[in-house]
Amino acid sequence: MALSREWGRLSDNERDAILAHQLNGNVPVGAVATALGIRIKVSNLGPGNSGQISRDGDGYLIRVNRFEAKERQRFTIAHEIAHFLLHKDIIDSSPDGIVDTVLYRSGAPESIEFEANRLAADILMPRSSVERRLRELGGRVTEMVIDLLAKDFKVSRAAMEIRLQSVAA
Repeated sequence: MALSREWGRLSDNERDAILAHQLNGNVPVGAVATALGIRIKVSNLGPGNSGQISRDGDGYLIRVNRFEAKERQRFTIAHEIAHFLLHKDIIDSSPDGIVDTVLYRSGAPESIEFEANRLAADILMPRSSVERRLRELGGRVTEMVIDLLAKDFKVSRAAMEIRLQSVAA
């Protein structure tokens, strides 16, 4: 089961905290954050901002834009968790942490955002679960299958389409 190289950078404890919540298609991303010691707050972020992760006392806080669709909020939370796991030094070096726009652009190098997106996909749409569900749906990627998978995993259609590009049918 090939996962992203970002998944391979996690500690055993970090992977275990995520895996414990990946028992079905609908990964409770808030519970993953809590298991990692991260608080989540639904907030009024500025126009065009999807999420932010920053230091909060001794811990970390993810703020997610209340005006975005639930599926988008879930991916944003997973994306910010990925920043926490992969880019804590960047978060800690800025008073505002990392603020991501709707295009997941934070001002950090583009590679940082790609890393966070890949790990977010591993968190929300575990490859083995997507492959298993795809087989259950006949093994062929069709418009209807994409819609069903997106609904099952509670992600946007676009996120599922991108994930399916890395999954062997």
